[in-house]
Amino acid sequence: MTNRPVQVTATAFAALFAVVGLALYGLPLYYDFMVREFGWSRTMVTSGNALSKLVVGPLFGFGAGWIVDRFGPRRLMLAGILMAGGALMGLGAMSAVWAFYLFYFFNALGYVCGGPLPNQVLLSRWFDKSRGRAMGVAYLGIGVGGALVPLLSAWLTNRFGWRLSLQLVGVLIIVIAFPFAFFVRDSPEAAPASTPQKAVPNRAFGGPLAGTRTVLSTPAFYLLAIGSMCSIAAVGGTNQHLKLFLSLDRGYTQVDAAQIISLVLGVSIAGRLFMGWLADRAPIKYVMLLIYVLVAGSIPLLLAGGSSATMAAFAVVFGLGLGGEYMIIPLMAGQLFGVQVLGRVMGIVLTADGVAEATAPMLVGYLRDRSGSYTAGFVTLIATAIAGALAIALLPQRSASTSCESSTARSSSAVPEEISSR
Repeated sequence: MTNRPVQVTATAFAALFAVVGLALYGLPLYYDFMVREFGWSRTMVTSGNALSKLVVGPLFGFGAGWIVDRFGPRRLMLAGILMAGGALMGLGAMSAVWAFYLFYFFNALGYVCGGPLPNQVLLSRWFDKSRGRAMGVAYLGIGVGGALVPLLSAWLTNRFGWRLSLQLVGVLIIVIAFPFAFFVRDSPEAAPASTPQKAVPNRAFGGPLAGTRTVLSTPAFYLLAIGSMCSIAAVGGTNQHLKLFLSLDRGYTQVDAAQIISLVLGVSIAGRLFMGWLADRAPIKYVMLLIYVLVAGSIPLLLAGGSSATMAAFAVVFGLGLGGEYMIIPLMAGQLFGVQVLGRVMGIVLTADGVAEATAPMLVGYLRDRSGSYTAGFVTLIATAIAGALAIALLPQRSASTSCESSTARSSSAVPEEISSR
């Protein structure tokens, strides 16, 4: 199959549609069924996501980033897609606690191997000047998948029950994403599949060609990591509990809850397009700050009341912030540190983000179980989101490694000029 940038974008779209849109946003739709059938607490049903990511992230996150930089994203994506789909099929059949945690472990590993990390590197290797637009289009897959999965889940559950419904979603993940990833090439200069790939040098963002050690010595790396962790925690804590909050606390029907969640993810499609377009025209720092402010400002609407107008306002504001949330992080990292170490940088950042995304929902569930209300948990998420916005506001205007350029100038001067837009 002939490889072209449109095929690469379609591959990233399909993988993110399946591994993130269907799997990540689909699983919380089944939490209320587990609470009812097994008698589990909210802390318990969110602990699978928490514990699996706490194990998988530190053990495999940086390793996955190194594998992507060394061997290319394609093979990692193939393994991740199979694990993500298989995990949902297993969770649909499980009834024991050990099986719940086992399949959640493979779900987390599938996310690391087949989700944002390899797709960000794949797109960064194929696109230079239009990278923001390409990321925006590819990340539409998350919005489209997330918008469809509540409606699909409700339809399948009404006809086949929640177990078979979850298994069918797992099958759909593999059927949709695997063929695209199978035929894609790692980069325009990709050698035969058996040969390890070298990362393609690229200075599209003006970032110096800094090594991992140089990156870790810059304060901006830690500001970026803290900011993204806080915002991801707020997003994850809200997403993981939205169906539980609407269904069990507010008394929404399955169909009504699915419609609100679908609206959130539907608006995120517009958010991804807009934020990707804006990132190519405005300083990425300010685009990132806008996204984080939207996330922080949306959660109070959940506490304001249950009117349809309030919930619609929440869906719009949160959806817009959600649309740019994951997409903007690699763009900011690419600008600060350069594309040739993006896999390793994002491996560290996404590992940290995974810890935040894992622990925040479990903390919110614990606070809800203890107090009988979501107020304390949602207020915690608001404060966390504000802290993330403050960290991003402190990022430098110019490349974070500018102060280290003197130590990398010689190696940078030997690197070929940036490759043109493809």
